[in-house]
Formats: sequence, C-alpha cells, structure tokens
Amino acid sequence: MSPQNLSLSDSLHIAILASILCLIIYWLIRDSYRVRNVNGKHVFITSCDTGLGNSLAKRLDKMGFCVIAACATEKGGQELQSCSSLSLKTVNLNLADSTSIARAVLFVSEETAGKGLFGLVSHAEGTAPVAPTDWLSIEDFHSVLDVSLLGLIEITLKLLPLLKKAEGRVVNLINTKGLTAFAGAGYGLPTWGMEAFSDPLRIEMQHFGVKVSIVEHGFFEAGVANSDVIEKHLLRLWNRLTSETRDSYGEKYFVEYIKAQRSSLKRLCNTDTSKVIKCVEHALIAKHPRIRYRAGWDAKFFWVFLSYAPSCLSDMLLHMLFPAPAASGRAVPRVLINI
Repeated sequence: MSPQNLSLSDSLHIAILASILCLIIYWLIRDSYRVRNVNGKHVFITSCDTGLGNSLAKRLDKMGFCVIAACATEKGGQELQSCSSLSLKTVNLNLADSTSIARAVLFVSEETAGKGLFGLVSHAEGTAPVAPTDWLSIEDFHSVLDVSLLGLIEITLKLLPLLKKAEGRVVNLINTKGLTAFAGAGYGLPTWGMEAFSDPLRIEMQHFGVKVSIVEHGFFEAGVANSDVIEKHLLRLWNRLTSETRDSYGEKYFVEYIKAQRSSLKRLCNTDTSKVIKCVEHALIAKHPRIRYRAGWDAKFFWVFLSYAPSCLSDMLLHMLFPAPAASGRAVPRVLINI
C-alpha cells in the first residue's frame, strides 16, 4: 500500500505506535543514567545483623559508599565490620526505642560531618507474626508495629534534615507477601503502613530534591525466618490460646496450617537476594530512580497479581492454599493444593 492510500485511521495507528516506541526508548535511556561518583557519599542501612541488610551493607561498601550499618546487637556489628572496609561504620539500633533511635541519628550526624546523608535504606526483618489474626494479642501487634512501622517512620523523620541537605534518597524495602491476606493481619499491617507512608513522603520531598523509592521484594530466604522458627512461634501461639478458640480451629487445622506455611517457604523462598540488592543499587545510583521496584518472580507475578485481583478470586485461592477451621463446617479440613 502506497503512502497516498493510507487511511486516516492507519496513519493515526502508526503515529500512536511510533509515539509509544519513542517513549520506551526515552525511558530506557533515562533509566540508564547514573550518579558519576559515589565515593564519600554516606548511606545508612537498618537491620544489618543478618539477611538483606547485611548483604546490602557489604555490597554498598564494596561500591565505595561510606556505609553506616545499624545493628541490633554488638556481635552483629563486630561480625559485619570484620569482613568490610574501614570506611564502614556500625551503630547499635533498637527501632522500638526512641532513645536508641536518637543516639543513632546523632551518630549519623557526626559521621556525615555537615555533608548530609545521601541514602537511607529502611527495612526491618523477622518481627512480623505469621499466624491467624485471632491467635494474636494486642501486644503482638504492638511488637511488630513499634519496630517495622513506627520505628522506621521515626528514624526516617529524624534523618530527613540530613537527607534534604544532600538531596539524597530514601529506599524502603517491603515484602509483597504482606500485600495480601496470606499470613494474617499481623504480617500485613506494617507493609501497608510503609506503602501509605512512602507515597506522600515521595511527593512532598520532591520539592527538596529528595527521591523516595519502594522496593517490593518477594519471599527471600535471607529476609525471613526459617520454617523451624515459624513453627516454634506458631506452637507458642497455639499453646496460649483458650480451649474455646483451639476447639473452634481443631488439631487438624493446626497440623495442616503448619504444612501450608512449610510448603510456602519451600516453594516460594528464593535464596538469590541479588535481585533485591540490584534494585536498591539502582535506586541509590540512578539519576532518575524508579518509584517502585519489584524483585523476585513471586513479587512480579504472584503477590502483586493477588493483591490487585478481585477479592472473590484471591479469597478462593487462599481458601485452597490454607485449611479450614473445624467450626467452619467445610467438608475438607486439609489443604487442597500446595504452592
């Protein structure tokens, strides 16, 4: 077909496709721009004793950042320093204690010495209870919210002046498993809370040159407790339930629920945390960091899909993944499918 014979609609379609292609190319080029020199730039990371925080601290230290790693124990800090460069500093931090947070902020202020803080990588590991909601007490909710939500919010607020000074970045890590009803309300509250905190913070801090990103990662072995720890925790919760609540669930429910959690750890847990680390790297060194990153196949294709799927669909899937309590009257009291 000659150009003269192209209809108006054909020309419009071609123009739209060309525009989309140009936008994709522009985004790829823009996404590839990097900060030229990271040497001397300070980055503060929470929860560095083990897991993701520990791996991130080591990686960013090798890249040339001046890493300030917050550890919950002196032993964790000493072990991290023993395998890092002299520029990496550690500080004890209890996110549930405002006094400890204030001391850590003072330490960061002294270390940055008027330069400001270039990066804050914020997350908390292993504090969320994985259990049905009515197995939990208000103290269980306090224990997770005080650390994984309120503690992270408090230290972010207190470090904002330093981040503004350096026109730095805030990178909040959350587990996408918390975006669904997969593990009870105790697990999801801090996740949704950090999402709700991060978005308005991002919009407001743009005026000061501070960039805020969220890394929604999947189920990584270095970022969650192992199955033995989860099962011991579940057993403790089960044993403290009233006889009435235990009877309403039944012994079979408890056994099948543990099997379901064990299966989810086995099937979904990824040992390669480099996917998360690469996302954090990009958020820190890209000139135009993305608003959201998704690390891990389950974050990209399973948890996010489940969180946006119609409630009837996600409810049906979760009913198949988990057992039914004895009081529900369902004919099959065990898990129908294992992921």
